[in-house]
Amino acid sequence: MNSFTNDEFEFSFIEEGFSARDILEQKINEASFSDDKDAFYVADLGDILKKHLRWLRALPQVTPFYAVKCNDSKAILKTLAALGSGFDCASKTEIQLVQSIGVPPEKIIYANPCKQVSQIKYAANNGVQMMTFDSEVELMKVARNHPNAKLVLRIATDDSKAICRLSVKFGATLKTSRVLLERARELNVDVVGVSFHVGSGCTDPQTFVQAIADARCVFDMGAELNFNMYLLDIGGGFPGSEDVRLKFEEITGVINPALDKYFPSDLGVKIIAEPGRYYVASAFTLAVSIIAKKVVTKEQSSSDDEEDSINNKTLMYYVNDGVYGSFNCILYDHAHVKPILQKKPKQDEHLYSSSIWGPTCDGLDRIVERFDLPELHVGDWLLFENMGAYTVAAASTFNGFQRPTIYYVMSRPAWQLMQQIKEQGISSEVEEQDVCTVPLSCAWESGIGQHTATCASASVNI
Repeated sequence: MNSFTNDEFEFSFIEEGFSARDILEQKINEASFSDDKDAFYVADLGDILKKHLRWLRALPQVTPFYAVKCNDSKAILKTLAALGSGFDCASKTEIQLVQSIGVPPEKIIYANPCKQVSQIKYAANNGVQMMTFDSEVELMKVARNHPNAKLVLRIATDDSKAICRLSVKFGATLKTSRVLLERARELNVDVVGVSFHVGSGCTDPQTFVQAIADARCVFDMGAELNFNMYLLDIGGGFPGSEDVRLKFEEITGVINPALDKYFPSDLGVKIIAEPGRYYVASAFTLAVSIIAKKVVTKEQSSSDDEEDSINNKTLMYYVNDGVYGSFNCILYDHAHVKPILQKKPKQDEHLYSSSIWGPTCDGLDRIVERFDLPELHVGDWLLFENMGAYTVAAASTFNGFQRPTIYYVMSRPAWQLMQQIKEQGISSEVEEQDVCTVPLSCAWESGIGQHTATCASASVNI
């Protein structure tokens, strides 16, 4: 990759001894002197580097092609490009975006099986050859409009145990796959591989095993029809935080033996994946301010007892971001978010059953239905961790509420290591390094901290 030169991306260094949490606290303190206590993010780019090193250790055979749709912030894309990642794009706009930062076309897969003809032509004119298909109609569109395409046949999976199912919309069965390969041979279209996606929030790692075995069957079909298939795309579905039922290493611990069995290295098959949330979820923390409050008292008790009065009180809090903004993940991604108090509650402070609502005039705009919280007040802050995936990318400005500002930060050791990787590639020394020992300011590693946040006075344009 070329040197970082885009002025649209700048971040602040976190000085030694401080963390991303300290920067967040600093921004909240600065807001206390203003009436504009707008919601904002702090995004730790060092966390993405840490995730990348973790990926290399856990899936050494698999090259990541980041799913741009998950979070298309230019800072994220430039960081991943510097680390050598490829990119999974779903549209002309996403292809334009990654090519605008210098990503070569061979590091892009147009992984949308349902493409508009004009966008197929755009890919052809800009050198993007790898693209997916799962139907005869798509084959014919590509044959007419992109004869040099390198097609990847997307097969269906059993994603019944995933939170977000995708095979109801995409993917060919094994029986249909043979028919499609035969049709591709008739059309003289080059099919170079197979892809699948087990669904987001996969809860059964054996789904990957079956999908890899099915892909092997399709490779064998392709060989019978004289296709030189050399690419396997195992899709996404990798968790980006630790608050999940199925951990990342539990998944990779099943994938690696399956790849060794069905696609041993001596076959020369290139294996890629399309992680999205894995890279970005834990890097982003959202801070929202309480802008309104309502006390609701249940009427069923006529007692004057103070304890009964407390127990019959519930609280409704209204904050300055909601499901039409960053919390669209609740609607679109089946996310369950949990608020974190910015101020530590007093010992033995009473907790009230509370609900949290967004700022719009729509009754659907509820963030948390019920959560026990101490009594809070207008101007207090709530924090939400793991907010980097499928949040800012789909946020709207419904009712005129603007998207939160994002403050990007990175520690100096993380920056230095990223520069080393950008210039020299991943050396064996870096690859074998225990990521837990890398002194990054990631994922709140250095804790909450009691001192005032500090960052470098100068930002770095990348």
